[in-house]
Amino acid sequence: MGKYRKLLVAIDGSKPSMHALKESFRIAALEKCWIIVCSVVPPYEGDLELISIRNIQDIIRQPCEKALAEAISIAKSSGALIRTVCEEGEPYERIIDLAEAENCDLIIMGRTGQHEIDGRFIGNVTSRVIGYSPIDVLVVPNGTSMGWERILIATDGSRYSDAATLKALDFARAYGSALSVVSVVDVPAEFIAEAPDAAEKMFDNARRYVGEVKQLAEAAGIKVDAFVKEGEAFESIVSLAGDNKIDMMIMGSHGRTGLKRLLIGSVAEKVIGHAPCPVLVARL
Repeated sequence: MGKYRKLLVAIDGSKPSMHALKESFRIAALEKCWIIVCSVVPPYEGDLELISIRNIQDIIRQPCEKALAEAISIAKSSGALIRTVCEEGEPYERIIDLAEAENCDLIIMGRTGQHEIDGRFIGNVTSRVIGYSPIDVLVVPNGTSMGWERILIATDGSRYSDAATLKALDFARAYGSALSVVSVVDVPAEFIAEAPDAAEKMFDNARRYVGEVKQLAEAAGIKVDAFVKEGEAFESIVSLAGDNKIDMMIMGSHGRTGLKRLLIGSVAEKVIGHAPCPVLVARL
């Protein structure tokens, strides 16, 4: 397919990150692309006067070097070719900077389990990478497998979800995937009761959003199912993914610039934290 030419897999030695590395080999085989594996040594925040600088640098580099050595062993046993890089600095910044410097098309990261990415944990590395990265980011929950047979796209009619839709259509055409598209109307029951006309307009918009995607998919010969759900958005999307045994979810990210940057967007953030399958965050 050649959609991605070079992958950057960020690892920290944890089981989830190593699982994501193994799953990245599947993408590399399908896309025929290169893999760079990086681990980041965070800045030392202790008192340098209490220990020699040379010794502390050796100590804090050990987890990075150990993780990369394990990555080399995993790649060798899998017959995959990788290049490893040990970076130093703020993890999310170094991951993104390296991805840009190496002209990578996709950053791949692991996820421990549910609730890892949540509004309460907005400062974690994965969340920040997604929010600041100018390129696509794939989050792989621990224990899940990469697959393209069934793809789910959630749309709200925004330009961010439009970008995700185009990416989903590209993959569906390339791999013969079936596509599910959903739009969720998330309004309180009392709002529907007090303002039925306004609520109906929201449902009309949701039906239009999924209808437009369905029309594009059918024109491309892609099998597609369309859903309009009512309820809390992230719960509806995650539930649909589980019920329909979705292999890959593709979403847009409402990232913003400046001091008030919204790192991901509350719905996408919660979906990524609870999804039962890998989630690809598509950039504009």
